[in-house]
Amino acid sequence: MVASPRLACSPSRRSISSSAISHQVGGEEENKGSMSQQLQVLNALDVAKTQWYHFTAIVIAGMGFFTDAYDLFCISLVTKLLGRIYYHVDGSPTPGSLPPQVSAAVNGVAFVGTLSGQLFFGWLGDKMGRKRVYGMTLMLMVICSIASGLSFGHDSKGVVATLCFFRFWLGFGIGGDYPLSATIMSEYANKKTRGAFIAAVFAMQGVGILAGGMVAIVISSAFKNRFQAPPYAIDPVGSTVPQADYVWRIILMFGSLPAALTYYWRMKMPETARYTALVAQNAKLAASDMSKVLQVEIEEEQSKVEQIANAPSNAFGLFSREFLRRHGLHLLGTATTWFLLDIAFYSQNLFQKDIFSAIGWIPKAATMNALEEVFRIARAQSIIALCGTVPGYWFTVGLIDIIGRFTIQILGFAMMTIFMLGLAIPYHHWTTSGHQIGFVVMYAFTFFFANFGPNSTTFIVPAEIFPARLRSTCHGISAASGKLGAIIGSFGFLYLAQNQNPAKADHGYPAGIGVRNSLFLLAGCNLLGLLFTFLVPESKGRSLEEIRTRSHRSAGAPNPKPNSLVIVLLGLPPPPHLIPIARRYASEPFCGDMAAANAISMASSLGAPRRMPFCLLLPPVRG
Repeated sequence: MVASPRLACSPSRRSISSSAISHQVGGEEENKGSMSQQLQVLNALDVAKTQWYHFTAIVIAGMGFFTDAYDLFCISLVTKLLGRIYYHVDGSPTPGSLPPQVSAAVNGVAFVGTLSGQLFFGWLGDKMGRKRVYGMTLMLMVICSIASGLSFGHDSKGVVATLCFFRFWLGFGIGGDYPLSATIMSEYANKKTRGAFIAAVFAMQGVGILAGGMVAIVISSAFKNRFQAPPYAIDPVGSTVPQADYVWRIILMFGSLPAALTYYWRMKMPETARYTALVAQNAKLAASDMSKVLQVEIEEEQSKVEQIANAPSNAFGLFSREFLRRHGLHLLGTATTWFLLDIAFYSQNLFQKDIFSAIGWIPKAATMNALEEVFRIARAQSIIALCGTVPGYWFTVGLIDIIGRFTIQILGFAMMTIFMLGLAIPYHHWTTSGHQIGFVVMYAFTFFFANFGPNSTTFIVPAEIFPARLRSTCHGISAASGKLGAIIGSFGFLYLAQNQNPAKADHGYPAGIGVRNSLFLLAGCNLLGLLFTFLVPESKGRSLEEIRTRSHRSAGAPNPKPNSLVIVLLGLPPPPHLIPIARRYASEPFCGDMAAANAISMASSLGAPRRMPFCLLLPPVRG
């Protein structure tokens, strides 16, 4: 027998229910208490006006991300060229292409290195400090970026093996840049514009992607004009001039330049005050560093630092039951959403050239010479980056501290799902002559909402919601989960997107499920990402210490009744036969306090403060 559900009215965010009110008031009192205990140096950072050092930090951290994106994505511009140069088959009607295993290795090995680097350097950043590790990652990126372009060997296998070796270590350095850049920027920024500052660092990824395409256009067109060659169909051997071997090397090496130029400034940055004070427990150095940066006098407060560090609430470790109770769902949410996002995002980015070829936007390879093919692929990817990818990043920068992380992530996943389905359902319509431009526009919108959406927020939120002593580690775990998704996307899409007819699949590949079904699969990943977003709390407008206090408060709240289910309906008017409610349970496994708060925040940001979201509480089943 099932008991009748109990309903409670919720006219506003401040009057949700008696339990919620007492919980909220108690939380506000606790927040005030925590603020009174907060170090002066941290308060100074939280309320600091936007200053020159903020922009300096964005540029210094952002140049690393420029190199990250450039190096990770420029490989997709040159894989076709590598196939023509090193895997030419005499008498073949089509140009040479990388064998399946080689293509998977060249495209995916950097992601394996990135995953490893995110875990290792994320942990190391919490042990040794952000600044010391930051310089290591940058130098590793610069050296391996140059070495990738200098890959050598007596035959094609030797060249590819050397390239994969250096790209693994390039990825290893790139992996370290993810948790460190996000953590440093979050710990430097004030609480009102923290999201925009972290998003601005991440937005350099879009600039790096665009720069990769532009560099490839310039280099390939310069060589194409200097060394004329016929199409492959006319002269298979002569269509690939010997000088083409320089093209891919120059493209790969160029990404090291901006990173190398910022190395000196990275080493001049002071350690973040939150690490120095809360982890290293050196109040004097933290106050001294931030006094110079903020140009104000800051008290040392060494005794308060020791008091905070020795508090029982600061004693738990990553693998403790206490961490699982307080932050387990948060880490699951950040890791899962990043994992699902990167399956779609990286598979789309790396294999744009295959999708464009499938719909006929890029001519057949046999009708072009090697350098012409590089030029056309780079031009197509640059158009997508310019129209969809880059604007999405900067929309996030402008709006994230206004409408919040949760809203942007939900909106992004939802729109990506819709546009993926819009591409997949009428796929055969898009492939017919005259409709390719419509496909490209729809495809660009998926990138826009990926970047004005979860691709940005999954990077930002893990840098905000975890304790200082575990912040870099937890961000590294979340980012590594994302790179696991990128590996699955890059390897999986390579095979899945092959034509269902074995005769039409690329040489050496088995039949796949086709581009259309692959798009359906990616839409499903985006939909799952939307659902897992409800595990992630909103962090807009709060200091990093307030966010931590809120998590501690939620973890200590009573558990809900077993077998109960909270369904959150976002921003919708309730059906006539139901009374709108917003009953919240702090520890509800999937919704609870954070989902209800996120839903309310989202509805308010959409301009509907009176039409609040409502939760329907289904009571436990009784025998």
